[in-house]
Amino acid sequence: MQQTPSIPADSAGATGDFNTVRTGRPPSGWRSAFSTIGILLAAPIIALLLTAFVFQSYEVDGPSMETTLQNHDRLIVWKVPRTISRITNHAFVPHRDDVIVFVKHDLFEAGTTQPKQLIKRVIGLPGDHVIVQDGVITIINKQHPGGYNPDIDHEFSQNIASVTTGDVDVVVPVGEVFVCGDNRTNSLDSRSFGTIPVNDIVGKLSLRIFPFTNFKSFL
Repeated sequence: MQQTPSIPADSAGATGDFNTVRTGRPPSGWRSAFSTIGILLAAPIIALLLTAFVFQSYEVDGPSMETTLQNHDRLIVWKVPRTISRITNHAFVPHRDDVIVFVKHDLFEAGTTQPKQLIKRVIGLPGDHVIVQDGVITIINKQHPGGYNPDIDHEFSQNIASVTTGDVDVVVPVGEVFVCGDNRTNSLDSRSFGTIPVNDIVGKLSLRIFPFTNFKSFL
């Protein structure tokens, strides 16, 4: 006579019980539709939030940052430090040599009323005495009371035009920075329109993503 297969016992020796699990029912047509709509609505909102507060893609328009950046280069600009400054109500002051994007409120995009956004390199920080004379830019501050040329002995020095045109003598106010394009002979920057408020800074250049052969990190 064939015996019935035994059921494993628990640790106390008693016969165990079987617990059944039902497979989840597939979502109804309405639930599936609502889920799809939710994803479609959330995606652009998340994209807008990332663009507004985290990072944004830009395309270089013009030669003012040559040879560091070329016309039509595609860039990623990192916005997190500026976002944090807004949340904490502490001014975001970039480092000297940082390449930043900022809003110039009295310049406008062609055919629109939107303020123009420019990309330049930070040369002078709050409190710096900036002098441009005889084709050379000089920074005088506590660290360099005798003055020094910020374009010498830096990683980017080889990309900057050898002559800085203009006639400037200014002390950078608190909460502002002095910026220049690397193509000093063909750049609209602080030599002509003065220092810019740090609150007008959009973010810092982090990556060049196109052309792919010239991919580079600026962090």
